[in-house]
Amino acid sequence: MAGGFAKDGNVQEQIDATIEDAVARARGQLPRGESLKHCEECDAEIPDARRAAVPGVRLCVACQSALDDEAKAFSGYNRRGSKDSQLR
Repeated sequence: MAGGFAKDGNVQEQIDATIEDAVARARGQLPRGESLKHCEECDAEIPDARRAAVPGVRLCVACQSALDDEAKAFSGYNRRGSKDSQLR
């Protein structure tokens, strides 16, 4: 049941759209193609075990961890546009 002027189902549509965006973003970050033998960032050798475990890998563990930490800072956006989110 939606509140205010929202039609029934609008809240679920917002939730579904947010989930679809997150899944698309995650799929877009998956490595593709042939794995590299050396890291794109630091040129360190990528171990055979990592290349076998993650097909299409392009970064060593250290550089991938740093990239993942940066990605955590990105939290997406608020579809509702609440007053609190607009003030931040």
